[in-house]
Amino acid sequence: MTGVAYKLVDRAEWTAALAAGAYAGSAVDLADGYIHMSTAAQLAETARRHYAGRTGLVLVEVALEPLGEALKWEASRGGDLFPHLFAPLPATADAPQRGLSVDAQGVMRFEDGTVGWP
Repeated sequence: MTGVAYKLVDRAEWTAALAAGAYAGSAVDLADGYIHMSTAAQLAETARRHYAGRTGLVLVEVALEPLGEALKWEASRGGDLFPHLFAPLPATADAPQRGLSVDAQGVMRFEDGTVGWP
């Protein structure tokens, strides 16, 4: 598996998480009992399906090794394995993060002018 995953987070929720030191998850995460994340290969489709039309987001890069046994790889969309975190996500200002919005067609538009995901 990969050593990094990505989480799309509402900017206000991420700001609160930074102050608290951990991110408990979005409403969907809390309802499902784990924090949904995506690999680099899964991210564009996750943005298109679940974040289209949303602004004020932050893309957080998550190092997976420190998450230990709280991280599970589980089958989801088309049987693809997704990283799911069964614990709060540690939130630190040094975690790589980028501001973005997702347009109505589901394309990620980053604040630095980059469009789409490699």
